Formats: sequence, structure tokens, C-alpha cells
Amino acid sequence: MKVLVGFITTPEGEAALEAAIAEAKLRSATLVVVHSLHGGGRDEDLLPEYTRALHEVETRLRGEGVAFEIRELVRGNSPGDDLLKFATDEHVDLIVIGIRRRSPVGKLVLGSNAQDILLGADCPVLAVKP
Repeated sequence: MKVLVGFITTPEGEAALEAAIAEAKLRSATLVVVHSLHGGGRDEDLLPEYTRALHEVETRLRGEGVAFEIRELVRGNSPGDDLLKFATDEHVDLIVIGIRRRSPVGKLVLGSNAQDILLGADCPVLAVKP
């Protein structure tokens, strides 16, 4: 059994990681932590921060005693598309995502990775707030 969590260094991402750890323990599942970057110049600036953060996550998961994998994806896709494709390809049993409140106009103008995942996933999705 696999539990997938999309990793991002925000309060929403932290809430998702917490919930995913709990779900992996409850289900005796492997926790797959996925960080998705689009690629290009802007993402290169963020790489050192995410490398450090993912190392901290790895240390934390070792301490939690959870079986885990950490994957960094740079495929040119949106995070939502990356997580959905990964979940399908890897036969994930549960996706855990962090969500935040957005106005209807904000959802319309900016789109929503969370919404894409909730509507497009072939498996259950647990959405958590910080």
C-alpha cells in the first residue's frame, strides 16, 4: 500500500505531511513524498531551499519509523498533473494534499492544483487544512 503526499514548504504542506505520516502509520503503508518543480530559471532559485527541506523531511521520517520514498519531479508539468500521473503510474492507494481557502475569483483566475487532484484522482484523496 502507498500513501502519496505532495510536498511544499508552506503551512498547508506541513499539514499534509503530518496527515500523511499518520495515514501511513495507520495503514502500514509506504509514504511517498513527492515534490514537483516545473523547471526553468525560477525553480532553480528554489532548489537549495527544497533540497534542505527534503533532507529535513527524510530525517524526520527516519525518526518516525515510517517506510518512505522521496521523489523530486521536474517534468514541466503543474504540480497537480505531476501528482495525478505519479499516483496512476505508481498505483497509489491514497493521496494527501494541503489546501487553503481561496476566493471564487482566485480559483477562477489562478486555477487550483488541489481542485485538479480532487477531481482527477483515481484513488481517494485526503485534503487537510493547516
